Formats: sequence, structure tokens, C-alpha cells
Amino acid sequence: MGKLQADPEWRNEGVFGIIGDMRILTGIQPSGKLHWGNYFGAMKSMFDLQEKGENFMFIANYHAMTTVRAGGALREATRDVALDYLACGLDVEKTVIYRQSDVPEVQELAWYLSCLTPMGLLERCHSYKDKMARGFDATHGLFAYPVLMAADILIMNADLVPVWKDQKQHLEVTRDLALKFNNAYGEIFKLPDAYIPETVATILGTDGQKMSKSYNNTIGLFEDAKAIKKKVMAIVTDSTPMEEPKEPEGNSVYELYKLFATPEEVESMAASFRAGGYGYGHAKKALLEAYHRMFDPFRAKREELAKSPDALEDILREGAKRARAAALPVMEKVRAAVGL
Repeated sequence: MGKLQADPEWRNEGVFGIIGDMRILTGIQPSGKLHWGNYFGAMKSMFDLQEKGENFMFIANYHAMTTVRAGGALREATRDVALDYLACGLDVEKTVIYRQSDVPEVQELAWYLSCLTPMGLLERCHSYKDKMARGFDATHGLFAYPVLMAADILIMNADLVPVWKDQKQHLEVTRDLALKFNNAYGEIFKLPDAYIPETVATILGTDGQKMSKSYNNTIGLFEDAKAIKKKVMAIVTDSTPMEEPKEPEGNSVYELYKLFATPEEVESMAASFRAGGYGYGHAKKALLEAYHRMFDPFRAKREELAKSPDALEDILREGAKRARAAALPVMEKVRAAVGL
């Protein structure tokens, strides 16, 4: 990862240059099984940021309730997200991991912010419009989602929030609400900055489109080994005969292989494709081997963690304790400011 910096449009003077003192906040919804696209996008970026400042990562189970309506499924998904992150590289000595619901002050702050939030601001949010277009129920929770997200960020006094370019509006709403609150009650909240990670190429799914649960084309991080093999071997390719040369760039199998393999291995596969006599079946087997080399140690760690549910619960409770310790001083100022 390159030098850590904010989106230049939102630079807060006085914050940058003190990288080690930054508080970095990341959240993820437990709304389904994590897949290769999640790892090489949000997860890996978060692991890199562990070396850059004071990190907090919350599992957004309140947010997931807008789409997950089964209590058992939500609990399992929340646990799975924690296991996946811990297995793949989250270091509890460097990152505070906690469940959103274990910091009840978040909901309290969301109400205070709601009392200042213009309806028009929420009506303009593209995430709500997108979900309506996809047939989601028009609930208040879905509509007010950005207010709760702002509470997540502001209550932790975050300096930096990693987002992708299509998520910048979330931070814009947060900053707008922080300004409105500060204008009404005095300078309570700092304005968080967006951190746009270095460009990550689109992770292709098994059908050649962007890997997404919406397209049903994902390969899970820790699916059964047979299921992963079946999916890898079913990746869509063209019909060029094995003996003919092929251009590797843009080829789904090759693009996925680049995520797992060493530069030398990637160069060797590219040369084999261009030389001819190398089929997609060969490349898929190489991809599968590279996946196992990287993820088998993660899988073993995850299996060990899963054997000790009490230990996992202890990690999350300790994370909640540390998160609330960070949140409560902010809430004391907020309560005093609003007259409670």
C-alpha cells in the first residue's frame, strides 16, 4: 500500500502528518458469506491499515437488519465475519474488533442526529434509491441508514474512514450531519476524512462479471474444498482450443491467478498462454493450487478459532469494552450539549 492519505477534496489540516495518532474506523455488514472479492478489496486494505494508526473495526449487525430478517442467521453471520477477519489477518493487538450492537450509545447518538437531519438529504442518498430499484422493502431503517452510519463514525471520533469511490456519499452525509450538530450545539465532532484505498482492479466472478453476491458468481473464502474446486473449474472462458496461443490479459482465470500467485508465477502463466499448448484447464488447476497455498493456513486458523466459541466471545466483549471506552467521552459531551 502506498502512503496513507485522505481524499484531497476532504483534507483536514492538522490531522495529516501525524499518521500514528490517527483513529481509523472500518465497518462491515454480516449479510452473507465473505468471498474472494471481499478479501482482495476491503479486508486486505484494512489489514494493511493496521500499521498506520489506531484501528477500530465493527461488525455492523444493526445495519444488516435492513436485509437479514432471521435472528439465527444474523447471529451466525456476525460470528462468521469475526472468524473470517481473525483468521485472515486481523490482529487484536492492533485493531479493536467489536459488534455494533455492543455499543448501545450508537443508537442514542443516531436519534440526536436524526433530529437535525433534513429529509431531503436522505432522499438524495443513492444507496436507498439503488435498493428500491432492486425490490427491497421501503422501510424507515433502510431510509435512515446513513444517519446510523454517521453515528457509527462520529461516536468513535474517527479521523479516517476507508471507503470506495462509490461510497463517498456516506462520508459526505456524515460530515454534513457533524457540521449541523456543531453549528447547533458547539464544536463537538471532528470532521472525518475519507481514505480511498489504492485502486484495486475489479475482482472477476465465475461468470466474468464483477464478483458479487448479487450476481451469484462468488467463490467463498472458506467454502468446502470440493465446492471451491467445482466453482473454479466452472469459471467461464472462451472456446479457443488448447493448442492455440491465447491473450492472458482480461482472461478471468488469469486475472484471478494474479491475486494469489507470485510475480514470477504470473509471468510464467502468461508466457504459457501466449505460447500455445496451454489450456484453461491447466490454468484453473494452477489457480486452485495458488488459492490453497494462500488460504489453507487461514482455514486452519479459522477452524481452531471456531473450536473455542467462548474465546471468540471474549475477543468481541473485550473489543466492545475498548470501543465503549472510546465512545463514552464523546457521548458525555453530546448529552451535555443537547441538555440531557
